[in-house]
Amino acid sequence: MVEAAHLSDLHTRALADIDVSDPALYQNDAWHDVFARLRREAPVHRCMDSPYGPYWSLSCYDEMMQVELDHGTFSSASAMGGIRVDDQPQGEELPNFIRMDQPGHTAQRKAVAPIVAPTNLKNMEDLIRQRTAENLDSLPRDETFDWVDLVSTELTAMMLATLFDFPFEDRRMLSFWSDVAIADIGSDDAVIKSQEERMKHLYEMAEYFGALWKEREAAEPTFDLISMMAHTEATANMSPREFIGNIALLIVGGNDTTRNSMSGALLAFQENPGELAKLRADHSLVKPMVHEVIRYQTPVIHMRRTALQETEISGHTIAKGDKVVMWYISGNRDEKAIENADQFIIDRAKVRHPLSFGAGIHRCVGDRLAELQLEILWQEILARDLDIEVMGPPVRLYSNFIRGIRSLPVKIHSR
Repeated sequence: MVEAAHLSDLHTRALADIDVSDPALYQNDAWHDVFARLRREAPVHRCMDSPYGPYWSLSCYDEMMQVELDHGTFSSASAMGGIRVDDQPQGEELPNFIRMDQPGHTAQRKAVAPIVAPTNLKNMEDLIRQRTAENLDSLPRDETFDWVDLVSTELTAMMLATLFDFPFEDRRMLSFWSDVAIADIGSDDAVIKSQEERMKHLYEMAEYFGALWKEREAAEPTFDLISMMAHTEATANMSPREFIGNIALLIVGGNDTTRNSMSGALLAFQENPGELAKLRADHSLVKPMVHEVIRYQTPVIHMRRTALQETEISGHTIAKGDKVVMWYISGNRDEKAIENADQFIIDRAKVRHPLSFGAGIHRCVGDRLAELQLEILWQEILARDLDIEVMGPPVRLYSNFIRGIRSLPVKIHSR
């Protein structure tokens, strides 16, 4: 873990000196105070000096929704820098449909959207439940193990393999490629150490998927993500970099939000045992609990847009070309939008749409699948009355983009 001494006074510095883009802020879970201050004093904040260049920070819910819903003014395109505070390296952009503006975005998104349509989710429910039950029943009792490895990563890898109709025995390669795609090479424990190493592994991913693509392209269409893209005009003839970008997007999107929310839920309940007691007493709270976990965990820390023209956000002039960063992790704790936003409450009477999955045309295409996997996991945990204790602090990911949990020691006590 990167030392956090330099972050200890971040929330008391002059506003002009505040930069919330440091990945160590999130690895050390030290972001609460500085964002509380920004929400109070500078909900639209200009940082002039960061490792990623100048950028605007949005820390409140309403301003983020303004930007999310105005895709005509605010671009997500790779050519404009993409969707993260750090620009994609020039000449090494990996376009995909989340890093596209209209009309390309919706045309490519439509290629994969049917796999998470309500009717198909209903068809997948039994399979998800069977695998979840088998996973929980196989876990050790009365000994400490890593929940991230044996549960969160395993369940999401199995789901991804199903969505791609990917060789099941190689499913952990999907988890590895996801880690490669989002890794911050500034971290000592990153799975890669350079951009060159990242691209080496992503080209290997492209080679593996390219072979599957050729098989599906030559066959009749089937209901998996590779076949859907191979047989859809908008995605059938992608450039090599666009192919890598879209495959990596689907892997990361299907892996990280779900995996980290599965782990984040255990932490939230460990810190709020009264909420777990509430859930054990009333299993019908599983669905609103999952909604609250996704808000409270906020697996995606931020999304970025670039202004296509001069515009205004809450009285601040945003120049054409300015980078605007929506800090979802803060918007989901905005007291003006969400009552008692810093508290984990699984039966909220009034629930606003959390920012965790985005909004507007770029809202996560697989949001309902992620929720379904979490709902089934907790239904099966409750059905077994599992007594799961967190045995130590999590190891968090060094990232300002994904609020990842790399390991979490737990023990299931025999009853």
